[in-house]
Amino acid sequence: MLSLDYTPGTPRWIDLGSPDTAATAAFYTGLFGWTTEDAGPDTGGYGFFNLDGRMLGGFGPLMDPNASPSWTIYFGTDDAEATAKSVEQAGGTVRAPAMDVMDFGRMAQLSDGQGGEFAVWQPRSNPGFHAVNVPGSLAWAELHTSDPEAARAFYTSVFGWSLNDQNMGDFTYTVASMGTEETSFGGLMGHMPGETATYWLPYFEVADCDATVAKVAGLGGTVFMGPDTLAGVGRMAAIRDIHGSVFSVITSEQPS
Repeated sequence: MLSLDYTPGTPRWIDLGSPDTAATAAFYTGLFGWTTEDAGPDTGGYGFFNLDGRMLGGFGPLMDPNASPSWTIYFGTDDAEATAKSVEQAGGTVRAPAMDVMDFGRMAQLSDGQGGEFAVWQPRSNPGFHAVNVPGSLAWAELHTSDPEAARAFYTSVFGWSLNDQNMGDFTYTVASMGTEETSFGGLMGHMPGETATYWLPYFEVADCDATVAKVAGLGGTVFMGPDTLAGVGRMAAIRDIHGSVFSVITSEQPS
């Protein structure tokens, strides 16, 4: 499970690039009950998604007009420049070099060797999101990749992850952790039928997967997979928002 305790290599933040931030805000506030907060006049239209006063992530306009709307997961680092260098040495790409984000921290925008985009966050005054695993917040991070073996080598080299393969019958799912089951935070898998791009997929916890899914069409989004139940994991569905950004929702199975 995700943790609020700062550990380098684990998810620390998430944000969404959008071609229409007002429409994006309307979709997610309607779906999850989030509220929005302007990050200030010097942030280029960036804002925060909050729930019950807790910061869950951010959203802002696309900086590159040719970029596709998408969620970006930020992994923690003690040194954004050093991690960017490790990414290049491991065969990845630095899309935007390390930079200060006011006094909040430092970030860099990166891609793995198969083009999967992610970022890193070096915290200063802001350690990252203020809630995880509870309804409305991030609960899991999942890489869909064209080359699982290359992805394994890349991410273990850059972040020192421990990877544990699980046989799911029709495919192998690899759980990522910092060394123990209790520190697992995500996973990676090969492409599902019809997939071609390598991408990170965020999972948001919800109290009732089916009730959440029932809201999607009315808000302008699309459910393209599920809801389905995976024994021992939970009930989940995959969704495209009003601009095509992909994410999943999950009602996690509670321990008996």
